[in-house]
Parts: sequence; structure tokens; C-alpha cells
Amino acid sequence: RSAHFELARQLFGHMTTARRELPSGYAFQFDASALPSVVRFIENERRCCPFMTFELEVSPGSGPLSLRMTGPEGTRAVLDAELNLSSSCGCRS
Repeated sequence: RSAHFELARQLFGHMTTARRELPSGYAFQFDASALPSVVRFIENERRCCPFMTFELEVSPGSGPLSLRMTGPEGTRAVLDAELNLSSSCGCRS
């Protein structure tokens, strides 16, 4: 569990290149090199949050990755708390 939270800190604190609020969650963008970490995060997160939907879009070549995490009412609040998203985005411009 601690390894999962460390992975989440890395992904959403340092590796996210963009973040967008959605009505029922968030959309994140990452560089192509983050693919193994994003997949590992999804695998782990599905165990603790079975109510959540994960949509991973992998662009051609070395294009960016897009991850949408959505769910029922309250999902964005869960993500805010779990991923510490209420603070300013660590996204690179």
C-alpha cells in the first residue's frame, strides 16, 4: 500500500503534464515514458476503488498518454483526498 501511494505521489505530483477537472472525476496527461507507471497505478487503484472507471488513451508513436478517472457522485472528492489534488497542480507547462 505504501508503494502505491509513493507511485501516486510521483505520477500526480511530478509526472503529470496536464490536469483537467471533469464533472465526475479528472483527466490527466503524461509523457509516453510514464506508460508503465500509469498502468501499474491503474492495476493497484482498481483493487481499492472498484467503483471507478479508468480510460487510458495512448497516442501514436511517442505521443502523450491521457488518463480519465471517473465514477459516481463524490469520485472527484475521493481523488482530491487520495491524490492530494486540492493543492495546485504540479503540472509542467
